[in-house]
Amino acid sequence: MLAVEDLDVAYGRAQVLFGVSVRARPGALVCVMGRNGVGKTTLLKAIMGVLPARAGRVLFDGEDVTRLPTHERVRRGLGYVPQGHETFPQLTVRENLFVTPWATRAAVDEALDLFPALRPLLRRRAGFLSGGQQQQLAIARALVCRPKLLLLDEPTEGIQPSIIREIEQAVHRLHTEAGLAILLVEQYLDLALRLADQYVILDAGEVVRAGDRDDLADPTVHHLLAV
Repeated sequence: MLAVEDLDVAYGRAQVLFGVSVRARPGALVCVMGRNGVGKTTLLKAIMGVLPARAGRVLFDGEDVTRLPTHERVRRGLGYVPQGHETFPQLTVRENLFVTPWATRAAVDEALDLFPALRPLLRRRAGFLSGGQQQQLAIARALVCRPKLLLLDEPTEGIQPSIIREIEQAVHRLHTEAGLAILLVEQYLDLALRLADQYVILDAGEVVRAGDRDDLADPTVHHLLAV
């Protein structure tokens, strides 16, 4: 489904990713891990076309999408939830969900079934939601496009524990019940152990380890993730 091959990405003259290769098969949940500042968010932005690739390729469903603009990648089935539970604060919850041209009433209802706490808030402006509610809305908004692969950038960051559990359950349902492929950037090793099929660890912009979830119990993994 997704194949990132030898990807180099830079911010101006400062190169951030060096020959990164990542794969996600249909229906898999791959967790991208690593310390702060190692390039995890940059990787997701490059996959979505928010940042251009200096070298390498991004293949999705067998098509080279490396040079396609972001909206064309969304059209082909890539969904993206950026870090920081971003919403349109002046729009209502309902308006946020219908802001994309691909949104349908059926797709919005499905997203609200996953996050029922948003239903009584449909007329509230997103800027007045709590951080956890905004994160749920950001994920729901990505889902109304019915992506084949969902990219989630640290969806539990800065969220209260009760909402973290709700988000974890929603991600688990999307993965196991809906069969949605997910590329998840996550700092919490325990969460990765519960959710992931495979993992990738980045360090200094390079893939330093990758494997199946069972490998995450290895003490060397803890060392690579330690602050």
